[in-house]
Amino acid sequence: MTEHHDLTVDVVLPCLDEAEALPWVLERIPPGWRALVVDNGSADGSPDIARALGATVVAEPRRGFGAACHAGLLASDADVVCFCDCDASLDPGLLVPFVAEVAAGRADLVLGRRRPATRGAWPPHARAGNLALSRMLRRRTGLRLHDLGPMRAARREELLGLELTDRRSGYPLQMVVRAADAGWRVRERDVPYLPRAGRSKVTGTWRGTWHAVRDMRAVLAEPVREKERVA
Repeated sequence: MTEHHDLTVDVVLPCLDEAEALPWVLERIPPGWRALVVDNGSADGSPDIARALGATVVAEPRRGFGAACHAGLLASDADVVCFCDCDASLDPGLLVPFVAEVAAGRADLVLGRRRPATRGAWPPHARAGNLALSRMLRRRTGLRLHDLGPMRAARREELLGLELTDRRSGYPLQMVVRAADAGWRVRERDVPYLPRAGRSKVTGTWRGTWHAVRDMRAVLAEPVREKERVA
């Protein structure tokens, strides 16, 4: 097992018009880790801001949250890859214990369970959609998770082995479903959830939330994959 301090770590930050949030997010990347800002067609100068702040910028013109996340995964050459929203709702510095759990072999995939820091941080419609998905996920996989949020960490080679195909809002869920099918040890850690900077592209409205739920239902309908490793 590679020791924690010897691991290389990349943080994938899918980005669509996040100029306001980028300085806050990037200054919180842990020392020695690399920020991979995946620009998904921003028109507000986000790529230039990210470069100026020391991030590596990856261009992904195909729109979609999953498209941006997967482009970052493919661009990474690190031992461990983390994912985090780029809207200042989550502090990437909180990923340090996630990586420690993966490095120590206590978990294969660590997810952040969002705990709203203020009343307006997580709108009711977004919470409702997340709760519905968590229940559907439990029925599909048996995993008793409470949140399917974007903050997570796992080893890069194992993530690539999941052969993720969703390129829209179902990407985070597909990762968990396929990890469960493969016998991965999946854990949750509480993380404070802050009001995002700007408007959400997915869960800013009831309509957007339920479109995301619809996309994710298709992921949950996937046939169970054969376990490729021993749990």
